[in-house]
Amino acid sequence: MTLSNVRTYKLHQKKMRTIISLSGKVETVTLRRTESSDAHEINKLISPATVAVFGRINVIHLLEKANLAVTLNNANNDLLAHAAFCDYPSGDVVDQTSWEPFLHENYYAEKCTALNTLFLHLFVAQSNFSIGSAQEIVRTVFNAVTELQYICLVVPTCGFLEPALVDVFEPMKSQKDPVPPCSAFVCHRFKYCPQLNIRQARVEDNDDLADIFAEHTNTLSSTYGPYFLAELIEAQDEEHHELVCENEGTAVGFISVSGDINLKLLNECFLLRPFDGLYKTSLGEMAELAPGAEGGWSPGAHAVHLPEDTQDHNAEPQDPKLALEPGVVETPNAFCIQLFVIDKKFEMRSVDFLPNIFKLFPDRDFCIITVPKLAPEFPLLQSFLRAVPHPTSSFPQELYIFHRVGLLKAFDVRLAMSADKPAVCDLVNALRPHGSLLEDLDRFFQARRDADGTPLQAFVAHVQNQVVGIVILRNEEDIDYIRAKYNIENFIYFSHHHYEEHGQLCHFVLNPIFLHRAKHFLKEVLRHGHKSCLYYPVFPSYKQRNACAHCLTSVLNIMVPVPPRRQIVYPLEELGINAPSSQITNDQAPYALNHINRKLTLEPKLTINARIVVVGASDTGLAFLEVLAFCPHLRFNNITLISTHGFPGFYTNQNMRFLSTSHGFSDRDHAQLSLRSWVNVVTGKMVGIDRAAKHVRVTEDRKVPYDQLILCTGQQYQVPCPTGVDINNLPHNGQVPTQSCRRYRGPTPSNLFTLNDQHDCERAYRWLVSEFVQLDGNAVVYGNTIDVYTCVETLLCLGVHGNRIHLVHPPTVEHSGHEPSACFCNPMVEKAMKKALEKSDVHVHHNCLLAQLNDGQNPEPISSLSFTSISHPLRLECSVFINFSSKGVDYDAFKSINDACLVYDGLLVIDTTFHTNDPTIHAAGPLTKFARRYHANRWSHSDFNSREVGQGLAAVLLPFFDPTLVPATNPPADLEHLIPIYTQAKVQGGRLPGGYNYLYANKPDIIQRSCSDIEPREILTGRIETGNYFHLGLSQYDTVETITCLSLKPFPVPNYLCLLGKHEALLNHLCSRYDEGLVHDLYSYFKEKWCLAIYHDRFADFEKEIRQIIESTKVQDHNDVSIPELIRMMVDEKLDVTEEPLVFLRKVFEESGGLTTLKTSTLNYLRYNRHQLTMYARPGLL
Repeated sequence: MTLSNVRTYKLHQKKMRTIISLSGKVETVTLRRTESSDAHEINKLISPATVAVFGRINVIHLLEKANLAVTLNNANNDLLAHAAFCDYPSGDVVDQTSWEPFLHENYYAEKCTALNTLFLHLFVAQSNFSIGSAQEIVRTVFNAVTELQYICLVVPTCGFLEPALVDVFEPMKSQKDPVPPCSAFVCHRFKYCPQLNIRQARVEDNDDLADIFAEHTNTLSSTYGPYFLAELIEAQDEEHHELVCENEGTAVGFISVSGDINLKLLNECFLLRPFDGLYKTSLGEMAELAPGAEGGWSPGAHAVHLPEDTQDHNAEPQDPKLALEPGVVETPNAFCIQLFVIDKKFEMRSVDFLPNIFKLFPDRDFCIITVPKLAPEFPLLQSFLRAVPHPTSSFPQELYIFHRVGLLKAFDVRLAMSADKPAVCDLVNALRPHGSLLEDLDRFFQARRDADGTPLQAFVAHVQNQVVGIVILRNEEDIDYIRAKYNIENFIYFSHHHYEEHGQLCHFVLNPIFLHRAKHFLKEVLRHGHKSCLYYPVFPSYKQRNACAHCLTSVLNIMVPVPPRRQIVYPLEELGINAPSSQITNDQAPYALNHINRKLTLEPKLTINARIVVVGASDTGLAFLEVLAFCPHLRFNNITLISTHGFPGFYTNQNMRFLSTSHGFSDRDHAQLSLRSWVNVVTGKMVGIDRAAKHVRVTEDRKVPYDQLILCTGQQYQVPCPTGVDINNLPHNGQVPTQSCRRYRGPTPSNLFTLNDQHDCERAYRWLVSEFVQLDGNAVVYGNTIDVYTCVETLLCLGVHGNRIHLVHPPTVEHSGHEPSACFCNPMVEKAMKKALEKSDVHVHHNCLLAQLNDGQNPEPISSLSFTSISHPLRLECSVFINFSSKGVDYDAFKSINDACLVYDGLLVIDTTFHTNDPTIHAAGPLTKFARRYHANRWSHSDFNSREVGQGLAAVLLPFFDPTLVPATNPPADLEHLIPIYTQAKVQGGRLPGGYNYLYANKPDIIQRSCSDIEPREILTGRIETGNYFHLGLSQYDTVETITCLSLKPFPVPNYLCLLGKHEALLNHLCSRYDEGLVHDLYSYFKEKWCLAIYHDRFADFEKEIRQIIESTKVQDHNDVSIPELIRMMVDEKLDVTEEPLVFLRKVFEESGGLTTLKTSTLNYLRYNRHQLTMYARPGLL
């Protein structure tokens, strides 16, 4: 488990600083967030003096519970110092929920609050650098946490501080006698990061600000002229003001504010109703927070939440005008920041401007700022709330809003009381539904438990005695299920969190003008509730489970999405009592999981406002979106998916599954990912790309602007275009004139179904049930792919008799003989299908080319189909025509690409980094081909696993948005023209005629072709007649290359896919056992207990660890060379070995201590994953 992927951006900017040791040595250092891997070095620095002050410390446990932990490293990455901070005092002097009254009653510390105070729980440093390290850490922490004013240290009375802490902290003055049983110390912000002095700008400030403006001068000069700054300062009036911030008498920042705003335009482009459209109504001023005042702030009018199911947008035009109450006067209630720059050394103090600029506009309550979409986020925006744009908005900038009450430093959180009920009702009144929240609140007041007896906790946030937010928690009772089903251990160590410390977030409501306090709200909830982790499940809309919670944009944005884990399909009957607990194996309703813990409460996410538009909800496109959505330290605000039918849904009926599956994304995957929570959806087809204006045109004349456009439309079956020949005059295919691919231009008949996705399948299913199944007439299924077989099986399952079904195979270019092109890569499967179709009385016709619909007459509806063939023409009566022919790029997609002058050569041309000839347009998947300069015409993305290709696309794009990643440099000249190779298997499966369950998985074709001259080894059990056919194809290196399963019984597909690439020796010496006649049924063989560890999702990590052990083992008897180097010496005949090479290597590996390390690693793997691998014995278990 690693925390390296959960970064604090502010601490990872790697600003180089210097400190001076006691001996005068100058050391260049960097500060970063502490990671769990630092624990060993931190322990080395703990001394008896450290224990005397902080007590005995379990470093890993402290890192798990600390709100902020920082580490100081030198240029050699040596750990010089570490400090950990929590939001409550160390030790057991006072409960963590009661430290505020304790501190206020015993010390002169009335200004210390939960919002502005942290407590030091551990400080260690190399003695020579301790003083300089302590000062640098304190300075960095104050910089990183804007609201922080005090760092306190509470120690036992007998404790003596080391010199470094004495230099930083000063004693708090006690106000009681006798003094309390502890000593308290405080470190003030102003000594290390003082507040900047703000004053009105003067023309002479231009000299101080020149360097700061230098990097922006070109842009600003072109916009405002060469003397814009002096002109701005001189032009100040009642509506326009300029201020500067000073540090030691030097201007280090500049801000220009104006009261002249086009509010009409902003209301047309953004959803501003929660803020009264930024108008001051005659009903009163929101700045007043006096409870009960008629002109006070109305909480119910500002409680805003995200709809439960999706953020889908049909991009329909909306009324841009704000609906105001009759008689309301439209008086502007906002001013704007026109220009803002500040020296990067002081950018964390940008908030010092806010109180002063509000004083310039005492009658206005909102400060707004617009920033370009591609502008990197700056610290000032952390205090602002991003306004949600209208779905159809093309406004080129983002709007951020700050309300003057956000300047208040009081934001208190406490346990809810029954007296809060009326205020809570007012707060949530605007939410629909809000009944479940009030019901849970009543249960909390009455019994502190919900209906099933689970403990409840309710907390309210209040400002100046007025309730502004509420959170309701319940104990998380399914924590073992969460641990097994989700990668929560990417974020926490479970062993350091008690079961009662896990809570589920049931309800979260916070007035939007305080949403910049949302993370602090949850931090306080964790402290007051004695919790360390919170979870928020988002159920798919069809489960109707979100009624108990308000799926808030704000709370999702401050939590991290937890990726689901691949699951082992357990053979429960075979395992018996050795099976995992029912909490793990029971099949619960799937949901997406969001999480926050103490470590994340002071970690801001980096906001990315770039407009990323993905066209096509293909496996490639969805995999790309998945990677972006699950970056824990990034928040993408403007990801849009354009899809003909929106997001893929779920099958409510198994008889809707007309299509085969790639096993890329299942219904359960969609529910557990909940990409809808992070992605806006425009339902429609792309019909144009305007590269100059950078927008995509969608059906119904809608426009979707983009900064980065991702084309992943793939290929679809096209409506077949009849040749138009008269079968009476041209009886066979050889007489049909050769013609290029044509597009069907007429209206699509109502009983012609071209099935490409789930939406098409559902529509066909409903039509068949109502118009065909119970009636007479023939169904004609036309095509050559596996989908025609899955469709025929679905028709048979619907109750359609086989003699009503005609399966028509069109001719192919490669196969003009009597048999169609094989869509199965195994002759035994082909044979099984032939027999199954014959048994079901399905009519099969080969090499038939569609000639006419209804004999060339009006095709609505289709009543007959005419075909030419290699012999006699064919005419069929037809009540429904299901088409799976002519798979290719959709015409609208092709026309959009071609008209945009993107290079198209049969497919969209890309390079090895997914670029088209437009640097802002990328493409991936079967839509694409590699440029001819790569000499790779035989290979394209269609040869690889689409999900892996989508992940590769995301890996290429992410470095351009994530400052913690470095964009890839140009490859070496000898690799520049090599295409990337992907390793995951291409998978095909489905339900075939005869009731067969089918699976075919193979490694990418590009790899197979490279070694096609090697005779493969095959392992086969079962027969198609008995319905238990299982075929494995091995490579020349005895690794599994292909899997073919054809079974009358369901089988665990996820388990079998884990076999690909595994060596036969790992599979319990499969080849030798098979040769000895010990393996009779591979289905049973791969259910045995020994192989379940291979199916575990962390087995790949274990394999890497084993490989590292082997590579790092040094052979002492051979000059300390590594095992790989020893093998190379043997191959090059530089080492004489008298015994069998394998026996020699095993002996050397064991004698060098590698075998002991390997065994330890194996036992650790089984112990750490014991909840899922209960069938394995471990030392001490028996």
